Amino acid sequence: MPSFQEIAQRPQRWLRREMLPVLADLRLAIALLLLIALLSISGTVIEQGQTLEFYQSNYPEKPALFGFLTYQVILATGLNHVYGTWWFLAILILFGSSLTACTFTRQLPALKSARNWKYYQNPKQFTKLALSAELDTGSLNSLEQVLQKHRYKIFREGDQLYARKGIIGRIGPIVVHASMLLILGGAIWGSLTGFMAQEMVAQGDTFQVKNIIEAGALARPQIPTDWGIKVNRFWIDYTPTGRVDQFYSDLSVVDLEGKEIDRQSIHVNQPLRHKGITFYQTDWGIAAVKVKINNSPVFQLPMGLLQGAANGRIWGTWIPTKPDLSAGVSLVTKDLQGTFLIYDTDGKVISTVRAGMAAEVNGVTLKVLEVIGSTGLQIKADPGIPFVYAGFLLLMLGVVMSYVSHSQVWALVQGDCFYIGGKLIDRRYFLNGKCYKF
Repeated sequence: MPSFQEIAQRPQRWLRREMLPVLADLRLAIALLLLIALLSISGTVIEQGQTLEFYQSNYPEKPALFGFLTYQVILATGLNHVYGTWWFLAILILFGSSLTACTFTRQLPALKSARNWKYYQNPKQFTKLALSAELDTGSLNSLEQVLQKHRYKIFREGDQLYARKGIIGRIGPIVVHASMLLILGGAIWGSLTGFMAQEMVAQGDTFQVKNIIEAGALARPQIPTDWGIKVNRFWIDYTPTGRVDQFYSDLSVVDLEGKEIDRQSIHVNQPLRHKGITFYQTDWGIAAVKVKINNSPVFQLPMGLLQGAANGRIWGTWIPTKPDLSAGVSLVTKDLQGTFLIYDTDGKVISTVRAGMAAEVNGVTLKVLEVIGSTGLQIKADPGIPFVYAGFLLLMLGVVMSYVSHSQVWALVQGDCFYIGGKLIDRRYFLNGKCYKF
């Protein structure tokens, strides 16, 4: 009857004998890498993190894309947020396990074998080398001088010599594996702890990140609660033809008491970064308009985006011209340049004004004072990015190291014979079985 210790060791033996060879199989690693690449391509082609209405309009049931890809398939399989799904993370973990198994079962033993060298004391040992020669004359001293010129590290004991260089080439694959594990770890950590949010904020308003559209299972501690963002100003630069050239937001990071901590003007490709959270300029809109009717106080009226506009986006609002709200006009604009069209209740254009100008409508003087823009911000946090960047730098270093060949040379003087051989050494040292350099 087996002892308790033997029973406890059975899972360990099963892992070593059965699981490790399977995980360390190069074919499995290649298949997983191709699968990860394919899924990453799908995450690039299929828009990520969009609304249900977006997927319903772009991936309808009839006709289905490629005959099968509909919004129902996308939502059911998680293709709308590929990089955060459990199955994608599981594949990354399996690929990382394969790399780890290969490192411990192949790369580290190969490095250990390269470091644990020994002298060749038997001429038969030289016949097993890739290059070898038996000479009638030869000198270990002359051989040592040649090897020193080629920067070999030389070990000598009596009539035996061993030399090597480029052992860093054996370390290179291990560094490559370590870098890939670091990249995978960073990607998994970012998926679990990162989040993405979107906010549309009017000029002058302060907000905290709340409109989360995608978040990992451990993302809550990353969402800031002790500071917010104030939009000091939003403006747009236009080209001479009237097209949008660039839009800007002047943002301040403020604490809960409104005290400014940091300030920066951002635009597309120039975000604000604070405590690991990045604020990107991605959109814009028109939030409100300030108007005055006759000698009334200044009114700030919200402007809404009108649906079904044929030529781009159009914002509009309704302005009452009588105290009982029985009459009024519609104010419409398409940009922040301050040109407004005024429509009556029949939908006819009755006047055109710019910011700072006034118009007579329905027996009153309507003056447009200011257009208030709103900035569209995309907020992202990905704590795994530093690990991914470090992994890529380490990967490039490992690739360069892997190109260095690990060369080894053995030599033996026995009687009147001089034996020499090596692995991955320059073939110019040998010609027709004779070593002419030495």
